[in-house]
Amino acid sequence: MKFFLPLIVFLFCISNGFAQNPEQQPQSIETPEIQFKSHRIYGKVIAQNTGKPIDAASAQLYIAAKDSLQDGMLTKANGDFNFTKLSPSVTYKLIITALGFEPYDQLIPAATMDKSNQKEGRFEKDLGNISLHPAIKQLEGITIVGTKPALEMGIDRKVFNVAKSLTSAGGTAVDIMKNIPSLSVDIDGNVELRNSTPQIYVDGRPTILTLDQIPADNIERVELITNPSAKFDAATSGGIINIVLKKDKRIGLNGIVSASVGTPGILNGNLNLNLRQGKLNFFASGGYNKSKGRTTGETNRENKKHGITQDYFNQYSYNNRNRKFTFLNFGIDYFIDNRNTLSVTQRLGSGRFRNDETQQQEYLSSDETLLYSGYRTNTGPSLFDRKSTRLSYKYTFPKQGQELTADINYNYGGGSSNGMIINTYSNPDGTEYKAPSVVRNEGGNNSKDLTIQADYTNPINENSKFETGIRSYYKNFKSNYNAFNIGEDNNETKLPLSNNYKYNELINAAYATFSQKKGSFSYQVGLRAEYSKFDGELIDSAYQFGYKYPSSAKNIWNALFPSVFLTKEIGENDQVQFNFSRRIRRPDFWQLNPFIEINDPVNLRQGNPELQPEFINSFELNYSKNYGSGNFLGTIFWRNNPNDITQYSDTISNELYTQLQNAGIDPNAILNTFINANTTNRYGAELVVQHKIGSNFDITPSVTLQYRTTKADVSNINLSNNGFNWHAKLISSYKIKTKQSKIFNNLGFQLTAEYESGRIIPQGKTLPKYDIDVAIRKEFLKNNRGSITLAVNDLLNSDRWGNIYDTETFYQESYRRWNVRNFRLTFSYKFGKADFSLFNRKRSNGGDED
Repeated sequence: MKFFLPLIVFLFCISNGFAQNPEQQPQSIETPEIQFKSHRIYGKVIAQNTGKPIDAASAQLYIAAKDSLQDGMLTKANGDFNFTKLSPSVTYKLIITALGFEPYDQLIPAATMDKSNQKEGRFEKDLGNISLHPAIKQLEGITIVGTKPALEMGIDRKVFNVAKSLTSAGGTAVDIMKNIPSLSVDIDGNVELRNSTPQIYVDGRPTILTLDQIPADNIERVELITNPSAKFDAATSGGIINIVLKKDKRIGLNGIVSASVGTPGILNGNLNLNLRQGKLNFFASGGYNKSKGRTTGETNRENKKHGITQDYFNQYSYNNRNRKFTFLNFGIDYFIDNRNTLSVTQRLGSGRFRNDETQQQEYLSSDETLLYSGYRTNTGPSLFDRKSTRLSYKYTFPKQGQELTADINYNYGGGSSNGMIINTYSNPDGTEYKAPSVVRNEGGNNSKDLTIQADYTNPINENSKFETGIRSYYKNFKSNYNAFNIGEDNNETKLPLSNNYKYNELINAAYATFSQKKGSFSYQVGLRAEYSKFDGELIDSAYQFGYKYPSSAKNIWNALFPSVFLTKEIGENDQVQFNFSRRIRRPDFWQLNPFIEINDPVNLRQGNPELQPEFINSFELNYSKNYGSGNFLGTIFWRNNPNDITQYSDTISNELYTQLQNAGIDPNAILNTFINANTTNRYGAELVVQHKIGSNFDITPSVTLQYRTTKADVSNINLSNNGFNWHAKLISSYKIKTKQSKIFNNLGFQLTAEYESGRIIPQGKTLPKYDIDVAIRKEFLKNNRGSITLAVNDLLNSDRWGNIYDTETFYQESYRRWNVRNFRLTFSYKFGKADFSLFNRKRSNGGDED
């Protein structure tokens, strides 16, 4: 708080300084709300093609000289609007917008208010019927009323409008990602873009929430940038996914409420509210998400020595999970004047989980005879509570497009978990093979991170623009984990698995970009400089690890990240773009931490404190074409990764097994860790088509083709590998429009199908995966305010994640699942009231004038 209070005072002083600039705030204009309370302007909004009134059109009245908002409202059901408390000596500008119609604006000079329809000492202006023209495009003889498509494709980014996604209704952000071309989702809900991990943003800033903690019904759109410029964080080597939460700024009270039920154990509820009143805009959204499920996993391994099979091991896992999430986002925008805006946003997220896992194990001889069996249970709850506070300021200069933004984002919170692992072993005849082992564990963590950022944009002229900004990010993380072996006498012995650690991460950055357009050719060049430092410590042993980049002045290149974008327009409908950027991928704490995870007794995980950041040189050549009934985007890409962070697996050493045998670890368990490969290259192409068949059927097929080569070695063992993989996705939607039947009118269908082939990893390959999602939605009530959606995710119950490892010491094939087929029924209702007053006072369209 010692830091926040001076900053708030500083921003307040800046905003008032801008607001009181005499060059920007003419003093000759009177304040109409104080001196003129009875004068008014009124009229009616109708559709030009039907002559019928338009309900809930946005009517906003501006003071023309200051370009500042005087008042606003939504038209009534009969199309009427009405503004009072006006001055007859002020020139106003009226702007009317409505979904599916072209915007309308009209200047109302002060002279027209003088004695216009004068009565009882009041001045009135009747604008009569104002006709709005439908936003219509002619596509090869097909008339289509303008509306936002599900996917908006640009030369440098894709925008996915969540309202068009039927299969994600009542789900989470993970379900939305499955509907976006180019993206795939792994077993843990992590998203991949062209086999790389993108940076997740919420409203343009980093977040500590995971995707399955954000309700889908609270998301407005998702923006995907495959190759970010120097303006964005250098750590966005895998691209950027920006999740934009719902936030309405229409006049009055507006909102959406939804509720879902389903199986297995699904119960969701979400509410989005927005209230715009005068200079204040209040917004809030909240949700509750509950789900259950029973997932499975399987591991089959052959242990070898000098190429000769020694024995076999099989494991079958079953996990009953129960997850509960709550999410709350609320805040306020304060429009100080037409130049200055101050915003405060608060987010709260919490979760409660329980996993009850059982594992059945078979230990076989070389001739596959059963030697003995194992049975393992792993139970325990976990929870988290996380919060985020954001303070934002925006100043808009008189010059069109020139603006200054500054914000502070503070994320904080923690979590805890505890569990009990019991291992028992038996001979084929059912007698005890060896004494059971019992392990109890407990842990907790606390995290705080602070981001301070400022950005400035200056359009030098109509064809040139300069952008610059600074950013500072600091994170403090502390965690404790203790594991104990419980003996037959119930005495506890602390295991080497116990791990208490902390780390600090600091990243300071500055950037500048310049863009210019000359005829049909445009370019953007940029440079970003970043200093990064990571300091980690194992508290019990005082062991320290981490990195600093650049480590010295001679390594300054490690701190510089240039970008170049070259674009050529070919006619009105075709564009070609070449772009290049240099990025960095810093190892996260779990990749660095030498802590050993034993949730699976035959597949252990451990970080590598010797890891170093990897650098990425990314090249893209894009071609975009708009045609009569859709558009096409083709991309050829090459990603060169020196020092690539990749996974490495090997059988545990005898020394490590001796340390962990009281934890019920298999003597031939595999230890999965991370190494820096020499280099990895990815060559590929991506093709996306968005095509409309008739006026009601949309189809979006996409395919990504990739060839990958990896060069790596560990202890003189060559781990190099290469191979081809591909990923295809089909998204199709159909909506019935008919006047013949109210039941079938506005009935929509959606299908999403996905297939991902296996791809190479240093010691093997991943297994192919596929899944299908389907949904049906019925819109009803006036203006389609209500809808009911039935969604089925993973229709074939086939979505699973697996891999094959093939080394000189073992061959292993395994798979596991996290989600199972589920059914969700969701009801959603949109509502709004233009004349709602938070402070219980008359609105400008109320009173006797109605």
